Amino acid sequence: MTKLQTAAIAILGFFILIMVGGSPFFIVDIIQTAIVVQLGKPVRTITEPGLKLKVPFIQNVIKFDKRLLDYDSEPQDVVTRDKKTLVIDNFAKWRIVEPLRFYEAFRTEEAARARLDDIIYSELRVDLGQHDLSEIISQNRSDIMATVTRIANEKALEYGIEIKDVRIKRADLPEQNEKAVFTRMQAERSREAKRYRSEGEEEAQKIRSSAEKEREILLAEAYNQQQQLMGFGDAKAFRIYAEAYGQDPSFFEFLQSMEAYKKVLKEGTKLVLTPDSEFFKFIQKSN
Repeated sequence: MTKLQTAAIAILGFFILIMVGGSPFFIVDIIQTAIVVQLGKPVRTITEPGLKLKVPFIQNVIKFDKRLLDYDSEPQDVVTRDKKTLVIDNFAKWRIVEPLRFYEAFRTEEAARARLDDIIYSELRVDLGQHDLSEIISQNRSDIMATVTRIANEKALEYGIEIKDVRIKRADLPEQNEKAVFTRMQAERSREAKRYRSEGEEEAQKIRSSAEKEREILLAEAYNQQQQLMGFGDAKAFRIYAEAYGQDPSFFEFLQSMEAYKKVLKEGTKLVLTPDSEFFKFIQKSN
């Protein structure tokens, strides 16, 4: 056999080995990490991408995705602190940070997802059980989920897994409880509305009473000021009259009589008086 034939046989044998899985080469993608397993035992962890070598037939390569992975659980029941049952549908973002520890714990991603389901559901049940329904639905959900993420991540790190985020997609009431809960919530809102109306009416009555009191005080002060001004005016008028009377009593009396005649002696006025009445003395003098 010639050297050329020997080389051709060697090359052919090499390609046959590659076709049946006996190649010593393998490629690790940039999004992957790999573990080289020899006779069932891990002997090497590869985290850098590129073309790598292994022993054919003796060593196998197991690859894991090192990107963020999705975990989406089936809806499960959780009981809150106020004894309400919620159907929680949650999801999580996670990744493999220690491939060797992950492989020793689970071997496959499917097994890891099952363990993640236990860890996350356990923490959800514990943390949500410490809060009322209203807090979970509207008030403290972000804080609760941050706590669940932190504690679940601490437990998952034991298996080479990092949990980046846990979130609730939906939180529904069980169908058989939904109507009763809505009825109770409606009754509570109705009571709250009545209380607000009652408090509003009470406050309105206080405002009206205060305004009425203020009005009475202002009217009394205005009346008092009016009487004072009238008194001052009358006093001043009397003083002027007195001063005028003191200067010329007869003339003042004449003016006053003229004013009286002007007011009394109008067309159609009838008076029954004696001819020598004091009222007509200035008329009599004129005559």
